[in-house]
Amino acid sequence: MKKISLWLIVFACALLIACGRGDKINGHTTKTAYRSVKSLKNRLPETNRIEFEVSFWTIRDANKEDSHFLTAVDGKTPLEIIALGKEIYQSRKNEGFADYVKYSSWEDMIEKFGKEREDQDIRDLRKKEEDRDKANDVLYKL
Repeated sequence: MKKISLWLIVFACALLIACGRGDKINGHTTKTAYRSVKSLKNRLPETNRIEFEVSFWTIRDANKEDSHFLTAVDGKTPLEIIALGKEIYQSRKNEGFADYVKYSSWEDMIEKFGKEREDQDIRDLRKKEEDRDKANDVLYKL
């Protein structure tokens, strides 16, 4: 009886390990794809996060239908997503896609998105500081 329970535990662990695809996007559903992208993004170096995020949403924008989108991202690593995002960017820019024509290159677009993200983070930090200062204010209105 002990051997059976031990084998059952080993089998269950092996099954759980086999199901985990920690370094690739799980594209079985949109929910699992978004969840795995969030997890992958948090494990990437800071310099690659924005490029990965922009690439993922570029692929999503190019593939409106869920089935095509999930097929395009399923099983891809972050580097493969970035490469695919660059390809889509270049082909859409060559077609005259208005949102991409305004950027001189992929790197220029990523740099501008990175600057926007930094500005947004600074604004959020200032707002948190202001809220904290208001909460600690000792002046009361009578």
